Amino acid sequence: MPLINSPTELTTSATDALLAIECTIIITALLRSATTNRWRTNLWCSIFGLLAIASFLGALIHALEMPKSMRIALWTPLYLSLGILVVLFIVGAVADWRGRVAAMRLVPWGIGVSAAFFGLTALLGGNFIVFIIYAATIMLSALAIYTFLVATHRLKGAAVVALAILLNLAGTAVQASNISLHPIVPFDHNGLFHLVQMLSTAILGWGLHLGMGSAPRREFETSPIVPHSSP
Repeated sequence: MPLINSPTELTTSATDALLAIECTIIITALLRSATTNRWRTNLWCSIFGLLAIASFLGALIHALEMPKSMRIALWTPLYLSLGILVVLFIVGAVADWRGRVAAMRLVPWGIGVSAAFFGLTALLGGNFIVFIIYAATIMLSALAIYTFLVATHRLKGAAVVALAILLNLAGTAVQASNISLHPIVPFDHNGLFHLVQMLSTAILGWGLHLGMGSAPRREFETSPIVPHSSP
């Protein structure tokens, strides 16, 4: 298939591809430096993995001339990956705040929200503004959690993760705009968003690495054991 005859689409594709590579590098780094808290490591690696998949598919969509049916076929798993990714992000935030058990309780609700997002996206013909609103709402909730963790000094690296979320929200605002820049090669709002996202993703990976040893690891809820007195 030939390349799309659009410089901004090609730079958007290139930044998508770079983001996918970056996520793969972060996954490798997190796995290599993983502590005994494997559940947290695997959860966040899954999030980066879904972002890598979505970015790779985006790179293909923005770079190649293809039939409309094929383009729609690629957008479907892309939106599905993004929808699940955002849900897992808030699960990861709650896990850092309250522990694994509390986070797992969110999973059924998250699946429902993700399904609703996916259905609404399909109903509106793949309008990306739906994802922007959906992601921004959940990211603001995650930002509130990590801000609390910063204020209470309960998680090392929480400030770095909060900074990453702020940058991602700023990038989301850029993507929702009509901003474009032409330094050496032209970037439209999508390409600029990917540049900001690459920075926020790197910072997120760093913040998660810093907190691997201090995140709560409450895997089971148990009631306190009260010793029985002798008769």
